[in-house]
Amino acid sequence: MRRFVAGMLAVVMLAAVGCSSSSGGSDSDQVIRINIGTNPQTIDPRVSTGLPEAHVEIALFEGLMRLDENGNAIPGAAESYDVNEDNTVFTFHLRDGLKWSNGDPLTAQDFVWSWKSALDPLLASEYAYQLYYIKGAEQMNTFTSDPKWENASDEEIAAEFERLSQDFGAVALDEKTLQVTLEAPTPYFLSLTAFHTYYPVHKASVEANPEAWFRDTKTTIGNGPFKIVSWTEKEKIVVERNPNYWDAKNIKLDRIEFYLIEEESTVTTMFENGELDIVESGVNVAELDRLKADYPDELHILPDLGIYYYLFNVEKEPLNDKRVRQALTYAIDRQQIVEQITKAGQVPAFSLVPEGIPDPSGSENDFRKNGGDFFTEDVQKAQQLLAEAGYPNGQGFPKLTILYNTSEAHQKIAEAIQEMWKKNLGIDVELTNQEWAVYLDSRQTGDYEIARAGWIGDYIDPMTFIDMWVTGGGNNDTNWGNPEYDRLVSIAKKSADPVERMKAMHDAEALLMDEMPILPIYHYTRVVMVSKNVEGWSMPLTSPLNLRDASIKK
Repeated sequence: MRRFVAGMLAVVMLAAVGCSSSSGGSDSDQVIRINIGTNPQTIDPRVSTGLPEAHVEIALFEGLMRLDENGNAIPGAAESYDVNEDNTVFTFHLRDGLKWSNGDPLTAQDFVWSWKSALDPLLASEYAYQLYYIKGAEQMNTFTSDPKWENASDEEIAAEFERLSQDFGAVALDEKTLQVTLEAPTPYFLSLTAFHTYYPVHKASVEANPEAWFRDTKTTIGNGPFKIVSWTEKEKIVVERNPNYWDAKNIKLDRIEFYLIEEESTVTTMFENGELDIVESGVNVAELDRLKADYPDELHILPDLGIYYYLFNVEKEPLNDKRVRQALTYAIDRQQIVEQITKAGQVPAFSLVPEGIPDPSGSENDFRKNGGDFFTEDVQKAQQLLAEAGYPNGQGFPKLTILYNTSEAHQKIAEAIQEMWKKNLGIDVELTNQEWAVYLDSRQTGDYEIARAGWIGDYIDPMTFIDMWVTGGGNNDTNWGNPEYDRLVSIAKKSADPVERMKAMHDAEALLMDEMPILPIYHYTRVVMVSKNVEGWSMPLTSPLNLRDASIKK
């Protein structure tokens, strides 16, 4: 998620809904065909950031814990765990006889090595910060930010990393026992161990081909319920049941075929023709009204914990001026976008964090309701701010570009915003689309001015949205940073007082919404189409699609 969202619509937990579609193969085959919309940039769980990647990774890997259909953390690779009184030391007990998909034994040290490798600054994982809850992890990952390391060799960096890692809070007590010491109590830590950054990776395969081990089916070795069979770029990824998985006897599917089709009209046609069993990505927004009417039992729209927004590259003029960013934010009609374009019950966003996260700090038991909205759509105020910034009626405003990844839905939203800015502010912007991997690279390297983005929460806590925007954060592609914001996030992460930590996150969100390095557009709903023949699958609120327990009715 979780994560960068490739498509405009996300998915929801569901089971056994109706359609005329049927699974391919012989009558005895247990095969599910699902479209995830785009070619994954990687399936290395240590560095991936996108939802398309997460859908494949959850089939191939498993963390210490996994999420059940309700989003609760339950035993995965770990059979059980113990925790001390102040919830800072977790001791995980691995299952007997754990194996990698190639038959190699899987031990507690594999988890330690995998987490350490994700923290290695030479790997440059954008999601390494999810491991900062572990004692010593942040220093291991960030020491190279000190100017004295600017001209250091890789060998020197590796040596210092190894020295710092001696104090790492994850230790293998024996082959089956992993002890994890946290920097501070973390209410959602168990859920984090089900997240892809915490998955183990096969050391020998990674070391043999560090840059592309996940591109070769022979070296893409996991510990999940399925193993990879083939990956045809931009077409299809095929996985099959992993006989070495600890619970293999209860895995019903023989095979999953992940289709990588971006054209929404094609995806819809394939589903209606029975060529796809699940549409996770690619529900045709242009035909949404018809699909609602024709497939009332197959098409489902439910709430989601996520946000669709635009990024501002604050190092690019005139976006380095807060007044410009605010003007662009205030000058768009979100209600028009959700009613006329997305049409799936999305909620206009006037904040970062969506509803649905418990919060004891106010009168409402919900973080969003306690925090309220931070701004309103106000064309007159937007025009005033733009004039104050030196661009009255848009005069002299440079032509900026909105970047989005290839999608009809993203294009329609960009076109609408382009028109609104022209009408309300008198400015012109251009539109540029790129395929998923190129688009991610452009964002991550700062080669953009304005870019679309989507984020699905990794766990049910405001921090999953708040800590993205710390200075230099791995997923902070805005180039924005603020010391006070960083201080507030630090308070929230270290405090054991739930009221104090929630207040710190409320204050951080208010600061972010004033500085406006991002432009909130709407909070997601989840949209999916599923064949009546598919049962037993789930997608908890903060999880990618999980087909571990799925099957095809015959």
